[in-house]
Amino acid sequence: MAAYLPACRVTLLPHHYDVLILGAGPAGTAAALALHGHGLRVALVDKARFPRDKVCGDAIPGPTLTAIRRLSESWYQELVAVQPQAPAKASRLVGPAGQELVVHWQNPTFNSPRQDFDFQLLQLVRRHTQTTILENHAVRDVRTDEQGVELVFADPTQPPLSARLLLACDGANSVAVRKVLPRPLDRRYHCAAVRAYYTGLTGFDEHTSEFYFLRDFPAGYCWVFPVGGGVYNVGFGLLSAQVAERRIDMKQALAQLLKQHPQLAGRFAGARQLSEVAGFGLPLAGRRLPLAAPGCLLAGDAASLIDPLQGHGIDKAVISGMLAAEQAVRCFRTQDFSLAYLRQYEAAVQQKLGRRLQRSYRFMRLLAAWPGLLQVGFWLARQPGLLHRLVRLIS
Repeated sequence: MAAYLPACRVTLLPHHYDVLILGAGPAGTAAALALHGHGLRVALVDKARFPRDKVCGDAIPGPTLTAIRRLSESWYQELVAVQPQAPAKASRLVGPAGQELVVHWQNPTFNSPRQDFDFQLLQLVRRHTQTTILENHAVRDVRTDEQGVELVFADPTQPPLSARLLLACDGANSVAVRKVLPRPLDRRYHCAAVRAYYTGLTGFDEHTSEFYFLRDFPAGYCWVFPVGGGVYNVGFGLLSAQVAERRIDMKQALAQLLKQHPQLAGRFAGARQLSEVAGFGLPLAGRRLPLAAPGCLLAGDAASLIDPLQGHGIDKAVISGMLAAEQAVRCFRTQDFSLAYLRQYEAAVQQKLGRRLQRSYRFMRLLAAWPGLLQVGFWLARQPGLLHRLVRLIS
C-alpha cells in the first residue's frame, strides 16, 4: 500500500502521532488494523491492561468476522481460532406464551467471552502492525481543535499525547464524547442489562443460543449463550426508559427469571454461578447523531451504534472502526482535516449502518408499544416460507 507522509510529521516528537485511537476494544483494534500499511504513526490507548473483562452477551455476530476477513484472510484465521468459544449454529427463540422457534445459521459465527475475544483482536494489532500500544492509560481530558488533539492522562507521570486526528472508540462511557461531543442521556435510546456466568446447566445445547421474550418486559429479553467448556453467559436486558419508569432492580429481575420462568427454572436448579452479576449500559442506535468534531471521529459504542432490536454492537464497532480508519487515510492523503471533510465519515456510517439501525429501532419501539405483535410474529414464522423472510427483516 502507498505510504502517506503528512506535513505534520515533520514534528517527530516522542509523544506526537498522526492518529491516536482511544479504546482498544473491537472498534479501536479494527481501526488500527485498517490503518496498517499506510505509513502513519499510530498509537492505540486504553485505560485497562489486557486481557480484561468486558460485560457483554459474548455473541460474536457473523459480520464481525466477515469484516476482519476483508482486511486479511490470515488475520481472520487467527481470530476464529480464539479459545474458549462455542460455535453458534442455531438460535432458539421462546415467546411470552412458550412458543418456540429455532433458526439455523449458515454463516460462521460463535460465542466467546469478550475477555478472550478482545485480547485476540489486540494481539492481531500487536503481531501484525507497527501500532504503539499503550495499556493502563486512563484519560482525564481530551482537547481538540482544527489543528489536532491532545490526550491528558489521569496519571500525571504519563506525558500527554498529541496527534493530528483522534479516533474515539472508548465505549459506552466515552470520555471523548463527554469532552468533545457531550450529549445528555436519553433513556429512549439506551438499554440497561445485567450478566453473569454459570455452569452446571441441564438441557441446553452448547451450539444453540437461547432468547426468552417476556410478557412483563416487552422491550427486553433474557438470554442464555454458551461460551465453551460448559460455561454460559446468562443475562437480561431492558430499555432504560422502562427500567426507570418501573424502578426495576435488574439483578433481582434476572434472579427471579431463572427461578420462576417455566422453561428456565428446572434447567438452572443445579447451576453454579461463576461470577458476580454485573450491570452495563448500551447506547442504542436509531437516531442520527454527530460523529465528527474538529480533530475527532467517534466509532463503536462511543458512536451509539448498538442494534436496538438484537442488542449487539461488536459488528457495528468493527465496521465503524474500519470506516473511521478509511476516513483518516483520506484526510492524510488530501491534507484536508476540516470538519466538513471529516463529516464524510458520518455519511459513510449512515449509508453502511444507519438506515438499518434506524429501522431496527422503529421495530423495537413498535414491539414495546404493542406486545401482541410478538405473538403474531411467532405465528407468522411458523407459516411455510415466512420464517426466512422474518429472519432477514430482523437480522
